[in-house]
Amino acid sequence: MKKIFTLSIVAVITALLFTSCTKERIYADDSGYWLSQERGDVVYSSNACGYYVVETNYGYTIIRNLDGLRTYDGDVMYGNFGGYGTRNFYNYSADVVTRGTVVEYDLSYAGAQDAINYYCPYGKGTAAVIRKSATAESKVARPVAQ
Repeated sequence: MKKIFTLSIVAVITALLFTSCTKERIYADDSGYWLSQERGDVVYSSNACGYYVVETNYGYTIIRNLDGLRTYDGDVMYGNFGGYGTRNFYNYSADVVTRGTVVEYDLSYAGAQDAINYYCPYGKGTAAVIRKSATAESKVARPVAQ
């Protein structure tokens, strides 16, 4: 009897432990809120690197992926790309909210290329290449809040 009681307690604790350790995926229920945010296109993403590059009207933003959700080259993102810090972003292409840290923002194309090579070093002669858009060299200055 003592053995059955002990095994049942161990089974209940194990079940509680495994059911409480699930990965939560937050889907964008309020798409109107996200679509009112700044829009950006992912121009660099790699399986070997935890960072990706988003091109906005103000320049390029380097984001460190925090939640393990894969962001692909060509995805459309919405969020606040204009400041340092950790926040949520809406991946419109995958219809999922992802978490990331902005480590660099409002960079030029050359600055973004240098930054992604710094954050994702692959060794000699194998530098990452950011996809260049038609508007890569014509970015506007971000308005300063007063």
